[in-house]
Amino acid sequence: MTSDIRLAFAHPEERALASASADPRDRISLRDHVVEVDIGAFQKERGHRQRVMFNVVVEVRPAPQPLNDDVDRILSYDRITESIAAELAAERLNLLETLAERLAERILAEPQAMRVFVRIEKLDVGPYKLGVEIVRSRAEAALKVVGQDGSEAALHPLVVFLDNAAIAAPDLSARLDVLQAEGRPVILTVGLPDLPRPETGHRPTQRRVDLLAIEQNAWVLGARDPRCVVMATRTEIDWAVKRGQMVVWAPSKLVLDAVDGPQSREPVALALWLAEVMAAERFVVHGDVTLPAGSRVRVERA
Repeated sequence: MTSDIRLAFAHPEERALASASADPRDRISLRDHVVEVDIGAFQKERGHRQRVMFNVVVEVRPAPQPLNDDVDRILSYDRITESIAAELAAERLNLLETLAERLAERILAEPQAMRVFVRIEKLDVGPYKLGVEIVRSRAEAALKVVGQDGSEAALHPLVVFLDNAAIAAPDLSARLDVLQAEGRPVILTVGLPDLPRPETGHRPTQRRVDLLAIEQNAWVLGARDPRCVVMATRTEIDWAVKRGQMVVWAPSKLVLDAVDGPQSREPVALALWLAEVMAAERFVVHGDVTLPAGSRVRVERA
């Protein structure tokens, strides 16, 4: 076995060492962390938990001296396991690749983290392991808001609900101009269209019918203004938010894949749930609709 092939299957810690710069950094690692999780693109994998193993190596900034044996001065191992738990709890995913990307991004959000190696493997698919490994660095990460002191701050988008009258309004483009003028990423949400839709008499299937109807309305909005780009996945939405772009939310995937998703079928309640998931700066409602009570996000009418 050649050296390159051996390294390909070596532990990420050895990979990190082999690719270290002339000025190597400190490293912390998590080895053979096994979690049972519902993940996979195939129907036979849905609803069935399988063992997934995580190996993670994080290259970190040199710790400030003196350490004084103070855990707050270092990147704790708990932050790695907590990051894994948080990403697994966010939503059900189809791909290990998506999970690896999100885990790497979350770890690189830690101030000390400079580069991260993430290997994730499925253990129960056969007499072998199937997995993915990625390497990501802070230099490659998407830009965040950077303050004058050099500190990074999370982006908090504006989530907006448009009723059908607002979607069809002649001044729609002017309203979007006002929203964009705030300088925040904008996520637009819509309700059910003013059209008849199938009634199944069965709550789970009716929920899917209603979600698809909302998505049809999202595409109607998408046709009204070129800035209104319809997106369905968290990866797409996160990418657009980081670049300050305008998004129209197609809700089916996020709602159905959510581990602890919204129970209501009301479009405004779904939009408010999204605002909370995205840590929105506020939730703005256009139209005469009933607002749910008890939001963790500030709600206002346009």
